[in-house]
Amino acid sequence: MAKRKAMQEPTLFSARAPVGQPLAERMRPRSISEVVGQDHLLGPGRMLSRMVEAKALPSMVFWGPPGVGKTTLAMLLARDSGAEFRSIAAVAGGIAELRAAVGDARDVVASGRRMVLFIDEIHRWNRAQQDACLPHVESGLFTLIGATTENPSFEIISPLLSRARVLVLNPLTADEIARMVSRALADTERGLGALGLTIDEAGSAELAAVADGDGRRALNTLEVAAELARADSSPQVTAHHVLEAAQRKTQLYDQKGDEHYNLISAFIKSMRGSDPDGALYWMMRMVEAGEDPMFIARRMVIFAAEDIGNADPRALQIAISVRDALHFVGMPEGAIPLAQGVTYLAGAPKSNASYVAMKKAREDVQQHGSLPVPVHLRNAPTALMSKLGYGRDYRYPHDYGGAIIAQEYLPDELRGNIYYEPTERGYEARIRDYVARVREARGKAPRQAGIGREEKPK
Repeated sequence: MAKRKAMQEPTLFSARAPVGQPLAERMRPRSISEVVGQDHLLGPGRMLSRMVEAKALPSMVFWGPPGVGKTTLAMLLARDSGAEFRSIAAVAGGIAELRAAVGDARDVVASGRRMVLFIDEIHRWNRAQQDACLPHVESGLFTLIGATTENPSFEIISPLLSRARVLVLNPLTADEIARMVSRALADTERGLGALGLTIDEAGSAELAAVADGDGRRALNTLEVAAELARADSSPQVTAHHVLEAAQRKTQLYDQKGDEHYNLISAFIKSMRGSDPDGALYWMMRMVEAGEDPMFIARRMVIFAAEDIGNADPRALQIAISVRDALHFVGMPEGAIPLAQGVTYLAGAPKSNASYVAMKKAREDVQQHGSLPVPVHLRNAPTALMSKLGYGRDYRYPHDYGGAIIAQEYLPDELRGNIYYEPTERGYEARIRDYVARVREARGKAPRQAGIGREEKPK
């Protein structure tokens, strides 16, 4: 049977890209070794590296922001595993395109090969469209690779997720963006090497800031910035060229490239050091330079949770209120609630105990994987679940003296672990006392069934 026309669509691995393609498309990696970033997946011995070596490709979902290599990785993995590659853009394609792909897959399988079906922005497909993939993924007719910028837990149906591995792709770092830029400026075949341009340190830093972890944005901005540099007869791409190419407002304090980050760092550290004067100064430096005030407000929200936490639980509420007031009032008057919030956060007692506890819990989650929920903590909304014992030995704390019972709330493998260690600063001192009393009392409280003697509720 003749292959359908869709199977003969051009690949992105040709030696010379079509004229008029954006720089990011021309510089798309042609081998795994050219991929920049995602070392946690592509480094020696890592998951995707092992897949390439074994030429074994399971169904997967790539979850990550735009411009980090989801499409490129899918194409390279398909090629290196010896499979045909077929793609569907979920925003434009639906059941009809899937049926055509299924037909292509049957042709490919009949010829003794395998097919990878790549669905870009798979989260845009509704449940019925995703359901239509299930029987073919389950039968192995094709290997599915979906790409999404949204949380798969919420946007992709559970049956499909259970048949695919979810791999998280990270935003590119400033160093990784710089590597991509240097490669593009040096490449005479696909890149800008024929122009003989370099990029100065400030320009490179500004390009990384503009890209915000997006390699495609970085390269396409570089292409325009390079043309601006040529028009100026400049041998270097500068921060000025990058800002003009990105059509982003030039900030007075960004003339040295990294000054943007220096000022926000000074702002955060002044608040962390409980210095309202320093924090106000650095805030106004950014405001007067034309910084996006919502950027400042976002940093304040993060700071309130990370550096103040439960030492003053009102701090997060105030930071959110500042954001809302700024959005409602706008600038320049928005600087007034900003100033109020900054002085409050700087003057509040500090604790990062919640932040530290979060990181400890995350380490256990990453180290131990999906430990089962203890049966006594499970909900039992159906008769079958009740029959299986879900929730049977759970004890309702309010039925016991002091609302305390020695009941385990962690998986058996993590029994006794302590993540949160409150400080003695601000309101958290009260939390510290209470948590200490509870932890001590739980050792003396009635034990749950299976652990020790059970007492009647008081």
